[in-house]
Amino acid sequence: MRIQILAAAALAGAAALPLPASAQQGYVVEEHVTTGFAAPGGGIIAEQEVPRFRRYIVEERVPSYAIDTPVRVGTILPDSGVTYYDVPQQYGATTYRYTVVNEQPILVDPRTRRIMQVID
Repeated sequence: MRIQILAAAALAGAAALPLPASAQQGYVVEEHVTTGFAAPGGGIIAEQEVPRFRRYIVEERVPSYAIDTPVRVGTILPDSGVTYYDVPQQYGATTYRYTVVNEQPILVDPRTRRIMQVID
């Protein structure tokens, strides 16, 4: 009887092992998606679309907001005074918004106000 209980417990424990592994993999994927930054040389707006997107922003005459810190990926913008604009679908679907800071067009995560891509 004792052996049957131990065997049942071991089987139940073994069956539970794949579940935490799956949850852990899902967590890693979710973390990557939500916290990933644009890598140097790459970005959220495709490299071949950047010149056209930059022209679009200039033609829209978006006003520039001035800040004292350098404009680079990872910088968090002030919580007031900056206006964010939707990125047109023709440049790809994204949850990020664009604006101009220190005369530099950028993509921003509107929830965190973090610069995600500088449009060179």
